[in-house]
Amino acid sequence: MIFKKQRVDGKVVLIPVVLVPVVLIPVLQEQERGCMRMSFGSHYTRKDKAGNPQSEGDDAHFICAEKNTIGVADGVGGWARYGVDAGKYARQLMSNVVTAVQRQQPPLNLIVDLRQALEEGFLNTKAMGSSTACIVTFKDYYLRAINVGNSGFMIFRNSKCVYKSLIQQHGFNYPYQLGNSMTCDKPCSAIVTVERLSPGDIIVLGTGGLLDNMFTAEIEDIISKGTLEGVNTEKLASTIAHLALFNSMDKNVDSPFAQAARLAGLKHNGGKRDDITVIVGHVIV
Repeated sequence: MIFKKQRVDGKVVLIPVVLVPVVLIPVLQEQERGCMRMSFGSHYTRKDKAGNPQSEGDDAHFICAEKNTIGVADGVGGWARYGVDAGKYARQLMSNVVTAVQRQQPPLNLIVDLRQALEEGFLNTKAMGSSTACIVTFKDYYLRAINVGNSGFMIFRNSKCVYKSLIQQHGFNYPYQLGNSMTCDKPCSAIVTVERLSPGDIIVLGTGGLLDNMFTAEIEDIISKGTLEGVNTEKLASTIAHLALFNSMDKNVDSPFAQAARLAGLKHNGGKRDDITVIVGHVIV
């Protein structure tokens, strides 16, 4: 322990000094800075809504390539019973978030402030309804993410999943969700993640329609077979989304949603019919 001298009531006494540990953030070499980028591709498919064929669906997403930032939102379909289009909330939220991202003007060595962007987007979203949200940004080989609910992302290296984000649920099929209702969650509930990436890594970001209908191993298989002749992010996103759609309509598949239902003591066979959004990012040097 370290002490320092200090005069107290005319006497010199020794006062212990508390040392606060300093967290060191790795500094990248100059040759690493600015030489990486990420290519993006996306695919969105909405579930068939016979009663409203003109519906835009409940999902929304954005790709802000200039800031290496992407995001998805999954409007909570339960609002439909009250005549509310939850997709409107999701679309407005993503529009406001990307506006907040583009408005930020940090120095070149700083990153997008995801929490600020989410909070600003949330405060400016006035539509009825609620939505999950997952936003990811990438700079200097570090991926940073903020997530509310059961949308999420995975990192694949050499076709193997090396990280999968946590989801937030109050209960089975009841995810955390942003909204203006008193019962909804707020941005302060979000999970913030920081992960180191490597050249060639593939990031898959998706809404509940993806994660409820596909296991990680299925996505690994698609990436393994779909990147033999190079990485096409649009094609990967489309292939992943279409298999998720196929699983969602299969009444016999043992989906992640079906397994979660069993753990909750419920019976559910097959996939879960839902809108499906997939964004694929590829780290390029």
